[in-house]
Amino acid sequence: MKEKKYMNQQKHKRIIISGGGTGGHIFPAISIANALRKIEPETEILFVGAEGRMEMEKVPAAGYRIIGLPVAGLYRNLSLKNISVLIKLLKSLSKAKKVIKDFRPDVVVGVGGYASGPVLRQAGRMGIPTLIQEQNSYAGVTNKLLAKRASAICVAYDGMEKYFPAEKIIKTGNPVRQNFDDLKSLRDEALSFFSLKKEFPVILVLGGSLGAGSINNCMSENINKLRDSDCQWLWQTGKYYFENVNALVSLSFSGNISVHGFINRMDYAYAAADIIISRAGAGTISELCLVGKPVILIPSSNVAEDHQTRNAEALSTRNAAVLIADNQACKTLVDEAIKLISDKTKRDMLSENILKMAGRDADIRIAEEVLKLIGK
Repeated sequence: MKEKKYMNQQKHKRIIISGGGTGGHIFPAISIANALRKIEPETEILFVGAEGRMEMEKVPAAGYRIIGLPVAGLYRNLSLKNISVLIKLLKSLSKAKKVIKDFRPDVVVGVGGYASGPVLRQAGRMGIPTLIQEQNSYAGVTNKLLAKRASAICVAYDGMEKYFPAEKIIKTGNPVRQNFDDLKSLRDEALSFFSLKKEFPVILVLGGSLGAGSINNCMSENINKLRDSDCQWLWQTGKYYFENVNALVSLSFSGNISVHGFINRMDYAYAAADIIISRAGAGTISELCLVGKPVILIPSSNVAEDHQTRNAEALSTRNAAVLIADNQACKTLVDEAIKLISDKTKRDMLSENILKMAGRDADIRIAEEVLKLIGK
């Protein structure tokens, strides 16, 4: 039963931002928070995430307070473990309700991830305006359910009416961490930061914040090619793969490979890179368009409706990126990357075309829509 909406009398605007799980959710959420503070410096912001997930570390590092819920994802197969998941969900709904009552937000924003479900559900039941930020071209089940009570839905792709009520949709683009217009001026500083040499090109490999199995396995299986190339490899493995990859690189005496579990200074990583190898998540694509470097995309095959392939095709069909299928990566990725480094004409074309697709100031546009909901 819908609860009676309370009257919020606090002086400063209060906003909850909920979600996380991966960098693809967390960093856009932080971008929205930063944009809100830029527009309204005295805005009070509280993040709500999932206990034990990445946001519990990254959000405080960005200067914001966060509360964790015990929520977890359902197992896809029929498993008794799902009983525990459902118990955690009930506890999370109860805790989310208490957090909302204590903080008294004007608006609640959901960016995707486990925690956004309980928080937006409770906010909707309590009559608080909610905004969903949907990054992908394919909406997940949770966001489709939450959309029924949402006040506004910010999207990055056309055609989202098939998932959400058309009157609630606002096309804003996806927020990214920062503006990357000054990357050239950072290059020398970035090379020094990663102990890379000026005389050799740099290939940045993004194996994901948690770890992209096929990319990391491909690079590991071709370690000799990496070592013997005239390139430097700046390789973010994700935390689950770092230990094994770091040991492999040490054993192979590969002095031209710099391995990191996670790269905090992505501005330096992008500045150092001559080309970039990456997955094709929506937030990542938005960021890479702003960076403007030549990109090789390997879409994950383990996502709903294969939406990463659709994201990548939006670039590759415009000669703005090279697309390699996940099941072909081990055979062709390293060779294609080395070949691309040697082809300046193609690299220049890819850079020029991907920059044309850059969407700027999405974080500000979303923040403005959040603030519009206050008082409605």
